[in-house]
Amino acid sequence: MELEETIYMSQPEGFKVAGKEDYVCLLKKSLYGLKQSPKQWYRRFDTFITKNGFNRSSYDSCVYVKGSTYQDMVYLLLYVDDMLLASKKLVEVQKLKMIMQSEFDMKNLGKAQRILGMDILRNEKKDVLFLSQKEYLDKVIKRFGMVDAKPVSVPLSAHFKLSAEMCPKKEEEVKKMAIVPYTSAIGSVMYAMVCPRPGIAQSVSLVSRYMSNLERAHCEAVKRLLRHLKGSLNTGLLFKRSEESTFLIKGYVDDDYVGDLDKRRSSIGYIFTLGGGCISWKSQIQSIVALSTTESEYIAVTECIEEAFWVKGITAELGIPEKRLTVFCDSQSAIHLSRNQMYQ
Repeated sequence: MELEETIYMSQPEGFKVAGKEDYVCLLKKSLYGLKQSPKQWYRRFDTFITKNGFNRSSYDSCVYVKGSTYQDMVYLLLYVDDMLLASKKLVEVQKLKMIMQSEFDMKNLGKAQRILGMDILRNEKKDVLFLSQKEYLDKVIKRFGMVDAKPVSVPLSAHFKLSAEMCPKKEEEVKKMAIVPYTSAIGSVMYAMVCPRPGIAQSVSLVSRYMSNLERAHCEAVKRLLRHLKGSLNTGLLFKRSEESTFLIKGYVDDDYVGDLDKRRSSIGYIFTLGGGCISWKSQIQSIVALSTTESEYIAVTECIEEAFWVKGITAELGIPEKRLTVFCDSQSAIHLSRNQMYQ
């Protein structure tokens, strides 16, 4: 890939010219590991694919769409150099593969069975698609020595009240706990949370607040989370074929008032479904301190509606026939407050 700026590099080991050890090399093309490489690769790919009739999504720059109607649309999803193609017409996918193979060195893996650590399982007779990370999570459990642990059904039970007050105060204790692979364990389960396991989002959000300074109680919480994953390896996301009349987007939102014991902040949680399958979710602590349950619920609804606009926009670009988008909230006070024109 061509570079847009002048970049020099030191002579590689084993290729130094005798008597010119202080010379440097002028790069003419991008090398693997160069900071500019991802940008240059994306720019080249974006230029090529848009010239071939694809439109880049304004809601997600790694999603490309070609076609005018839902029946003949072709979708291309890009993640670095991994691509996923989808269309209701197989001939369109084959055409796109031929066009891309003429420009890039590609490996055709056939029908998608695995991408980004997720297994794609299909039952074409029942029109069902299932996303799972069983193989990945099994490796995580073995890595952290939880193979013989007793499974639990709930990620974190009510008695886990974590706070910064539990963290060690003495430097010796801090150094002792620093060798615990706490951060690595959270990073491993977090990857599962953002893919096919929305059910652990709240638990991951809680334990990830104490990565810089932790105590044994925090480690026990992570162990329980791994025990839950061990007992639910076959859990994932299930998508079923739906009729256009039932192909609706629904959102559900709630909050945990003053769930954070350290700064007295509340937590927000929402999830969106399309045709009954989960497509977007979030569990995160609020950025401000709410003074009442009504205010906390109202903040949660506000963030959920922001996500609703994004979901509505990207589904419209994908040509999905959307009838309406509904968000459900269990707080009557927040609903009445949102309808009050003085606060709009």
